[in-house]
Formats: sequence, C-alpha cells, structure tokens
Amino acid sequence: MAFGRLERTTGPQPMSDINMTPLIDVMLVLLVIFMVTAPLMTSSLKLDLPQAEAAKPSDAPQFLSVAIDPQGQLFVGEDALPQDAFIARIQAAGKSNPQMEVQLRADRAVPYGRVAEVLGWVQQAGLSRIGFITEAPPAATTPR
Repeated sequence: MAFGRLERTTGPQPMSDINMTPLIDVMLVLLVIFMVTAPLMTSSLKLDLPQAEAAKPSDAPQFLSVAIDPQGQLFVGEDALPQDAFIARIQAAGKSNPQMEVQLRADRAVPYGRVAEVLGWVQQAGLSRIGFITEAPPAATTPR
C-alpha cells in the first residue's frame, strides 16, 4: 500500500526588512514641531505689547526689529544699545538698504514721547517703512 507524502506547508517567512513608513511619519511630525516652535523662541525680550484688532504679521523679506522696554531702553534685535549707538546702527541700516522695514515693538508703559522720538530717528535714517508690532486680543473678549 502506497501512501502519499504528506507535505507540510511552511508558514509565511518572517519579514527581514524594517517598515520605514512609521519612522518617516514620526520624523516629519518632529520637523513640523521644530519649524513652528523655532520662531517663537527667538525673542527673549519680554514686553507687554498693546492689543489691536488688525494685528497681522508682516511679510517683509528684510526687516530690522527695534524694541523699547518699560524703562525706555532701546534694543536692535536682542542687543540693548545706548542712544548714540542705537542711532548709529539705524543710520547704517538706512544706508545699506533704504527699503528695509523697521518693526517697532514698544511696551505698553512706554510714554508716547519716547516712541515718537525713536520714530524720528528712524525716519532721519532714511527708513520710511515702519511697522508697529502688537498682540492680537484674546479670542474670548472680541465683540461679535
């Protein structure tokens, strides 16, 4: 009596390569997180900016960030400067690129006279594009 061979079918072979899709997804999510948070960490000068309804970020390709803290100290970018060095830096920027935008951030407690004085220096340097940076009001307090 001849018996047929009983063949055992082997199960599926184990997968020997790594599925890269989840790794790429995690990498892209981390990239987006870093891209969103990096600009938020650039400003270490804490100011209480006034709130305005039409506060929109500028699309200016080149800008110079100028700030005035509550004590009236002048800043260009993150550098605190005395008045004469501030004026010299603004004039140098005006000579290098007269189309550069100056983005002015002034604390709410700064007197208007100090802001007007800084605006005068900026205009004397030949920079006429000036943007006032404010904070958007909280969404819960906006009237409908």
